[in-house]
Amino acid sequence: MKKLAKVLLISVLFFTANTSFAQGEEIEKFAKESGVIDFIGGLLSGEGHESAEEHEEEEGFSPIHHVMDAHSIHLWGKGHEAVSVPLPVVLWTENGLVTFMSSEFHHDDQGHHIVERNGMSFVNLHETIYQLNSGFHAVELDVDHHVVNGSTPLDFSITKVVVAIFIIAILMLLIFTSVAKKYKGDKPQAPKGIASWMEPLVLFVRDFAKENIGETKYARFMPYLLTVFFFIWFGNLLGLIPFIGGINMTGNISITLMLALMTLIIQIVFSKKAFWMHMLAPPGVPWALYPILVPIELIGLFVKPAALTIRLFANITAGHIIVLSIIGIIFMNHSFAWAGLSVPLALFISVLEVTLVAFLQAYIFTMLSSMFIGSAVDDGHH
Repeated sequence: MKKLAKVLLISVLFFTANTSFAQGEEIEKFAKESGVIDFIGGLLSGEGHESAEEHEEEEGFSPIHHVMDAHSIHLWGKGHEAVSVPLPVVLWTENGLVTFMSSEFHHDDQGHHIVERNGMSFVNLHETIYQLNSGFHAVELDVDHHVVNGSTPLDFSITKVVVAIFIIAILMLLIFTSVAKKYKGDKPQAPKGIASWMEPLVLFVRDFAKENIGETKYARFMPYLLTVFFFIWFGNLLGLIPFIGGINMTGNISITLMLALMTLIIQIVFSKKAFWMHMLAPPGVPWALYPILVPIELIGLFVKPAALTIRLFANITAGHIIVLSIIGIIFMNHSFAWAGLSVPLALFISVLEVTLVAFLQAYIFTMLSSMFIGSAVDDGHH
């Protein structure tokens, strides 16, 4: 029980305090250098001399690996016996376009298996594809585990996060098209079927958008706010479905960053003069304080989308990590006795994420976006 409590405490603190890392590989590197992974591994294995990295290699379990993006959708199994859905690998190299299926790597992401195409050699190392230099037929790493005999081509591959984007886009298109048909015509009718489920949610977004942006201005931003709300919510729910490869779309910082940048772009494009005057010439403030306040206001303009990015990314990723860590305790200790504690606890956290966290994070992101947009389009008349 004490072991489990320590694991959960360290997991929560670590994955919420270090959300500035953009890639899972950097997070994992930091964890190893800081000793956090070694400490957790010692708690799980009961052997202080064995590092978590060694223990994970033996057991084939790594929570961080499961929440990262990948070039295939892993379903079950490990090694050559693993079952996964291969995805297209699309690379732009110095010699032009190269395409092949991720199955060519034979489930290898440790840089051991080489794919030969058009006289070039490619390896998959921690889900980053490297092109080996001419004449090399094996990847070489330095002491920091960086590839020294290869380079990274431009990667336009269809990864599992991209697949999730397509799935959600198609799902939203079908749902909204179906709902829109219910409201067409001269005689309005009470919503039925999926429309009765969607209408309260649309009105929910409309209400706080109207409050934050203004009753006369909110309508033009509703398509964006509705798209963001349902895109994030559906993405959160998709990541919680078991047995489909752990698609962690909204826990990918690239996705959350692009959503936050869209909010920033809309905020700047539709901003009014009063917005910039309050920022560059704060009313009621002595001129002597302008050199201090103006830079702070300008920095705040970019800190807000950064907060949107990190909040969504950190909360979703931390939830997945905790659930995977709790379940992993069963297999790391080779004892189903842990299932009596791990399974109910993981089930409780999963239900909490489905019923509350998934919706709450979509609401917070959309609500804050409407607040930022509302402050930019305000005329400044008080």
